[in-house]
Amino acid sequence: MGGLFSKGFDPTKDISDLSGKVIIVTGGNAGIGYATVQHLARHGAKVYLAARSEEKAKAAIERLKKEGLAPENGEVIWLELDLSDPKKAKKSAEHFLNKEKRLDVLINNAAMLLTPYAKSLYDIQDVMVVNHLSPFVFTITLLPLLKETAKLPGTDVRIVNVSSDAIKMLKSVHFANKEDFNDEHAKALIPAMARYGRSKLANVLFTKELQRRLDEEGVPIIVLSLHPGGVDTDGNQAFIKRSSALLRPLFKAVTALFFVAPSKGATSSAFAAAAPVVRAEPEKYKGVYLTEKATINSGTPDANNTELAKELWETTESLLKEIDV
Repeated sequence: MGGLFSKGFDPTKDISDLSGKVIIVTGGNAGIGYATVQHLARHGAKVYLAARSEEKAKAAIERLKKEGLAPENGEVIWLELDLSDPKKAKKSAEHFLNKEKRLDVLINNAAMLLTPYAKSLYDIQDVMVVNHLSPFVFTITLLPLLKETAKLPGTDVRIVNVSSDAIKMLKSVHFANKEDFNDEHAKALIPAMARYGRSKLANVLFTKELQRRLDEEGVPIIVLSLHPGGVDTDGNQAFIKRSSALLRPLFKAVTALFFVAPSKGATSSAFAAAAPVVRAEPEKYKGVYLTEKATINSGTPDANNTELAKELWETTESLLKEIDV
């Protein structure tokens, strides 16, 4: 849960000057994503706020300007991104590649939260499409530019995947085929939470396998995943409203006691994206899973299963080939 953040890292003052750096934050129009954009832009970065709705994105950018981007006064630009379809995610990445000649940090923050079971496209459940398949495509399409940027002198290229401690709800998970991707987790205490946890486990495994592959190539990109903690976002409030009348008071009490505001909830994302210590100690941070206190966490046995990570990658590529992405 949220708890009290470590006083060891303060994104308002412990991030170096990011002037000249280009960063993408998906889902940057609200919640943790919005706060992450704000932290990074205030240190001089050009931040692409990736979101599906132009109206919501531009409203968020206006709000950022009103709240002030001082002292470093970075720039925030809308990048259209629809994660409901991997083909659209690829087009968004290709559009970015036509606009920019560098990319220093990619933060995959956007996510579908707890929703009823549904398969809208390609016979694959929505939460796995939005939270894993599309971010995978988006990242892999941008990877050549990330690699080129990493060759430049003095660069610090990172990929950050926002996950969740919902991964701890799962045991002995498999990603061998489409049926695994479509598991309803009907016997779980909260099936929607278990399905969400599956998609977030995919984020952690993707992080570890991508880091392994980059290390094998000798590419100095650092890839991290993280649990932001209990954060009182609009998504959390929507979940509470959808909950049964019996459980709603409990969820409200938990939120009041343990959840934090998005500005604080973005601490781990800001740390993973821009804390100098991460680049200073790359072998310590490569492929790790951070908690909301920006500390390294062991995760779960499945989250550390290298064979499972390879299985996920191979099945993901197979499914994407099947749908012609």
